[in-house]
Amino acid sequence: MEHLPPPAEELALLDRELAGLDLRRSQLLHRRAWLLNALRTPGPVTAPPPPAFPVRTPAPVRLPAPAVRTGGAQNVLLTLGGLLLTVAAIAFTLVSWGQMGIGGRTAVLATLTLAALAAPAALLRRGLSSTAESLAALASVLMVLDAFALHELAAPGTGGLGFAATAAAVLSVLWAAYGLLLGGLRLPLPASVLGAQLPLLLWACAERADALVFSAALLATAALDCAIAVWGKGVAVRVTACAALCATGGAGLLIALAKALAADAPSGALLPGALLLAGAAIALSGARRAPVAAAVAGGLVAGLAAVAAVASVVAAGVPGGWVVPVYLLCGGALLAGVRAPLGRPAGQGVMWASGAVTAGSVLFSLPPVAVSLVGPVSQLGRVWAGAPLGGARGAVGAVGLPWTEMGAAPVVLLLVAGALAAAYRWWEAVRRWAGPVLSPGPSARGAVGAVAPVLGWAGIAVLPSALDASYAMTVAVQLVLVAGVFAVAVGGLRRGATSVAATASVCGATGAVDVALLSLASEPATYAVFGALLTLCAAAAIALDASAAGGRRPGRVASAVQAVAACAAVGCAVVLTVAGGASLGLAAHRAAPLVLVVPALTVLLGARLKAHTVALPVELAGGAAAVPAVGMAVGDLPSLALVLSLCAVQAAGAALRPERRPVAGYLATALFLAAAWVRLSASGVSSPEAYTLPVTVAALVIGGLRRRRDPAASSWTAYGAGLAATLVPSLVAAWADPHWLRPLLLGAAALVITLAGARWRLQALLVLGGAALALDAVHELAPYVVQVVGALPRWVAPALAGVVLLAVGATYEKRLRDARRLRSVLGRMR
Repeated sequence: MEHLPPPAEELALLDRELAGLDLRRSQLLHRRAWLLNALRTPGPVTAPPPPAFPVRTPAPVRLPAPAVRTGGAQNVLLTLGGLLLTVAAIAFTLVSWGQMGIGGRTAVLATLTLAALAAPAALLRRGLSSTAESLAALASVLMVLDAFALHELAAPGTGGLGFAATAAAVLSVLWAAYGLLLGGLRLPLPASVLGAQLPLLLWACAERADALVFSAALLATAALDCAIAVWGKGVAVRVTACAALCATGGAGLLIALAKALAADAPSGALLPGALLLAGAAIALSGARRAPVAAAVAGGLVAGLAAVAAVASVVAAGVPGGWVVPVYLLCGGALLAGVRAPLGRPAGQGVMWASGAVTAGSVLFSLPPVAVSLVGPVSQLGRVWAGAPLGGARGAVGAVGLPWTEMGAAPVVLLLVAGALAAAYRWWEAVRRWAGPVLSPGPSARGAVGAVAPVLGWAGIAVLPSALDASYAMTVAVQLVLVAGVFAVAVGGLRRGATSVAATASVCGATGAVDVALLSLASEPATYAVFGALLTLCAAAAIALDASAAGGRRPGRVASAVQAVAACAAVGCAVVLTVAGGASLGLAAHRAAPLVLVVPALTVLLGARLKAHTVALPVELAGGAAAVPAVGMAVGDLPSLALVLSLCAVQAAGAALRPERRPVAGYLATALFLAAAWVRLSASGVSSPEAYTLPVTVAALVIGGLRRRRDPAASSWTAYGAGLAATLVPSLVAAWADPHWLRPLLLGAAALVITLAGARWRLQALLVLGGAALALDAVHELAPYVVQVVGALPRWVAPALAGVVLLAVGATYEKRLRDARRLRSVLGRMR
């Protein structure tokens, strides 16, 4: 092992090393200056002048390696020695004990124990603290062995648990006295704390006591641990006491809580409640003098224990379904403790306990809410089958659920919602009342206001099922609830309460969907509910528009809510038109044109609204409403052609507005063409060219005139619709034609169109002609390809695919450049 040199010698070595570094730095700077001058000066490079002083780089000084810390090595050696002595003592007691007489046994153990206890005092005076700690640990183990030996010698036939409890108490006292006497030792006092955890538990085990006695023993031990943690000497003692307090106090409280919850009468819950209150008192007594984090945890435990103590006694005398409200009320009453002189951290813990109880009560009340929200989906399978049996519970498909146990759910939700709404309304008063204990962030009030309407809506939504109301009453309550929530949302948006309005809007939309599903069970209910929803959504959109017209610019949330409300109104109108067709007894394809009344109205409304933020969503919703109309008419081709024509007329009407023309114009053209093709197919026309070619010629002439007047016009605008009017139906007819003449003529025409597009650089002609030519070629070559593939072995297809993939992979970059070049060429075409 190498040792550091004396300070004077090491200082001299360091000075020589620093001097060498300074000399070397001067040399490098001189060389750098010459190199910079050589780079700036043109001409041949001359050798640098010799340095003004000789540079001698001293030999590097090799510093000795750092020495091993003697304290760490000493601790390792002492620990190993102590462990070996401990193992030897245990082996002697367990194995060699019977080979010695009573005198020898007593003499050996007494001598070893006294020597181990006396040695640390002398070692501490000499400054050998590590050795003293090792011998003190050995002495502690020897004292335990002495107790074991004493039991085997004095009372071998008695019960071991009672003797162990007494021995643990005595040893804990002795270790505490020994540690206080020799203040330089760190081990005896924590060992005394650990030993103090056993006496009461062992005495309870020896007496075969019941669970409450064990809980009392654990809480008494926890009280002792709390006192030690508060007034104990040294960090190690306090940390050990805190860990023991958490273990014993937590176990005692859990046992008392289990007995309190299992009590079937208030008298049976009194004693467990008293134990819970005792645990709460212990937690509060420690929290008042503990650090901040521990004080908050102590206040939390104390609050939860106090709620459980009081609520368990009251809940034992109420029906099972009303236990949760009892705990909720006790948790709310716990807030009064915020004003008690507990200190700010402990008061915050009590407040967290109240919040935890409230949150738990809400969670226990959510299952019936989920049933009430999901249950109306079952009405999709029985549209207009009549009012469901079982009233509200039958409407949500939950007749067999234990509603007597869940009947208190709306009470809990409404109580919490009312409390949160009151706190939101009188926020500053609540903060002044709570004092320094309540220090919420800037977004706390918004969160409280956002949760309140959700819980209130959920409580009222589950109320009809909890009360087993009739179907009509359920629908009426849900409809009124939707109106109320929408009113809250609109009012919140007009006042700037964005968080309240956002959650209220979501609740209103969910409630609207639920009541709409419920109304499907009855025809009159369907008309009433969807009519009311149409009115509500339109009124909400108009109200938000009126607030914006007052000079206040609507925010993103207000604009989104307004757009969703307007689109929902369009959806309700579509449902009403479909229901009207069903009530009139019309077939689906005959009722389809009736549905198109709604898109027509949205086109007119969009023209009236113009650049309003709601105009585009309303028109898009109207366009989406045309999709079910097309689906309803698919079964009858003449009706489908009529529906497509009406849709094309509406799209053309929208295209009259410049801002809608780029999209609506192409859409109208496509719909007109589709309507024409469907009409030809419905009429049994086998040669569509007789009808499409005149249209194509006229369209191409008009397109040519347009291009002559406006050379910058796109070829798609000029020629796309005219070419597609003939190419698409001809291609469809060619694929169904078993003869060769039509495919040949179509291929020739497509080739001419493709060449013309390439010659005059017209994108529409090139793309449409090339696509038609490729598809026609595929149709003609497909039978021969199938024959060739059938004649080849099966391994040829995957082999060819592999070769193609390898070729593409090997020339991937080139193919990618070719594709980009092709796209660029197509993009430059008109």
